[in-house]
Amino acid sequence: MPVTLVRVDDRLIHGQVVVAWVKSIGAKRIVVVDDDVAQSEWQRELYTLGTPPDLEVEFVSVAGAPDRMDQWANSSRKTIILVANVNAAVRLCEAVPSITSINLGGLHDGTGRVKRLPYVYMSDEEASQLKALRTGGVKISAQDVPSARAVPLEEIL
Repeated sequence: MPVTLVRVDDRLIHGQVVVAWVKSIGAKRIVVVDDDVAQSEWQRELYTLGTPPDLEVEFVSVAGAPDRMDQWANSSRKTIILVANVNAAVRLCEAVPSITSINLGGLHDGTGRVKRLPYVYMSDEEASQLKALRTGGVKISAQDVPSARAVPLEEIL
């Protein structure tokens, strides 16, 4: 089965992802694509604490993800890919042209960011990066939980 969700969420694995998204999609695997987490045993252990035992969790760097994408896409296990920020999402999409859609989940307040939705704060630079991805053919929408309406990027900017 193909990768069913590529999500930008600065909290990575948390209750909303494990309870709502995994259940809604029927995912059996979460892949965290993050350079820092991939290198930190402590962070990897922390992120797996709240996951059910039947949910496979993998951690890879952004540079390492393209080599694994075919394996995830051709697996019988539905997979959710999580990245923590827009920059990582852009790098991943540039390296893996088969990614055709991105879900913006939780991008919280920070320096230079402005509120676009209650759960999405973005800087002008991040907005420009996402516009460029959209121009390149990637569908981008924001949706905090599966039962909520997916808000197209055009309505956020």
